[in-house]
Amino acid sequence: MTATGAPSRAAAGPGRVTKRVPPWRNPWRRPYVLGAITWLYILWSLVPVLIAVQFSFNGGRSRSTWQGFSTQWYCCAEGSVGEDPSLLLALENSLILGAVTVLVATPLGVMLALGLTRWRSRSSQVANGIALVPLVTPEIVLGSALYLVMVNLYQFVPLGRPAMLLGHVTFSVSYVLVIVRSRLLSIGRDYEEAARDLGASPLQAIRTILLPLLMPSVFASAMIVFATSLDDFVVSQFLFGDASNITVPIKLYTAVRASPTPALNALATLLLVGSFLALVLAYVGLRARRRGTRSALDDLADYG
Repeated sequence: MTATGAPSRAAAGPGRVTKRVPPWRNPWRRPYVLGAITWLYILWSLVPVLIAVQFSFNGGRSRSTWQGFSTQWYCCAEGSVGEDPSLLLALENSLILGAVTVLVATPLGVMLALGLTRWRSRSSQVANGIALVPLVTPEIVLGSALYLVMVNLYQFVPLGRPAMLLGHVTFSVSYVLVIVRSRLLSIGRDYEEAARDLGASPLQAIRTILLPLLMPSVFASAMIVFATSLDDFVVSQFLFGDASNITVPIKLYTAVRASPTPALNALATLLLVGSFLALVLAYVGLRARRRGTRSALDDLADYG
């Protein structure tokens, strides 16, 4: 036995030769095949998107023939996103709907997560399962069900932005619930109970201890809700009403077959950039958990 614990050739016995394991039979080798398949899938998914982004900078009106680099389809040219009222309206509607959805769905999801975490009974397990139904329901089923409910039951809610807002909040609350509740379960009740033991009121314990610990997950869930709302097509298609409430995904779907100019590619690129930035911010928020934990522990030490 060698110093590292591996059997030496001498220990194997005189005259015995250890066989060398072929690389493809070594279970500890690097997974080159899986890595290659993963990168091929990533390229297969990203190449069409990158081509669409490329033609948003095309110097001509073609969406299939490269005619030089230009930013004319973003602004300051006839038919560009900045000069086309219909494209600007779709972009404005998507941004407003996404922002309002965040403002409504995030507090509701946080309160629901707090309630389901503190409420321990069989009924809470049933309520938790019901709250997660939008995550597992096919979007076409959710959109058609919301449309039937708005038309036949909630007739006081008009189709358009109010109905779209309710639809987006319906499926977005589940994302906030999952992210915030997982953070609550990882935190536990120790910090909050320690603050109560040191003289903090229940409201002070939540405000000074629990909320700082939850803020990274709340921010991440808000960004995910914003990106999901921007990209939603099915629910918006059922509930948007008339053309004044059209969003970017609906505009892309209705105009893509009419041989449009690269301005449509520019609009899709802006939507892609917005969603990507929201997801990056969500990732940054999740990575900031440690800093939030440290600040909360400092606040807890102040009570001592």
